[in-house]
Amino acid sequence: MNELQVTVVGWAATDVRLTVGKNGAAVASFRLASTPRYFDRARGEWVDGATEWFTVRAFRGSAILVKQSVEKGQPVLVTGRMRTNLWESEKGPRTDLVIDATAVGHDLTRGFATFTRAVGDESMGEGDGTAAGEAIEAARGDAEERVPGDEELDEPEDAEAEAPTLVR
Repeated sequence: MNELQVTVVGWAATDVRLTVGKNGAAVASFRLASTPRYFDRARGEWVDGATEWFTVRAFRGSAILVKQSVEKGQPVLVTGRMRTNLWESEKGPRTDLVIDATAVGHDLTRGFATFTRAVGDESMGEGDGTAAGEAIEAARGDAEERVPGDEELDEPEDAEAEAPTLVR
């Protein structure tokens, strides 16, 4: 397939929102802001360019890991398939840039992190007592208002089949 693969470095601009789709699969989404910086020799200072905004989505097991790992304000790298989402608002047609993430991580040029490995486990889910299971239950109970584009929150056909759990 000819899909647009991108890697974006930026900052998590919102907290991660975890929802459960119609098919029972977890979906995490957050907004990502990426602002280029360059040195303006004429002014002798660093200058910010235009900020690009993206909606990042992760599915199934990855959704739970992203929810447990990423917080608003943290520097992140996201790799995935980019697409546009067209919708209507009171101000006319709007376009969102959406990245269906294949990888999400912290930008370690801006800080340090400790990694905890996740292992696939088919038993993860509602009522299993794991943090991931509790996250899914909380998402099912949340009555969050839908935003434009949420009607397409079902996972892509090639999303991961198994949901990982955390190994401590």
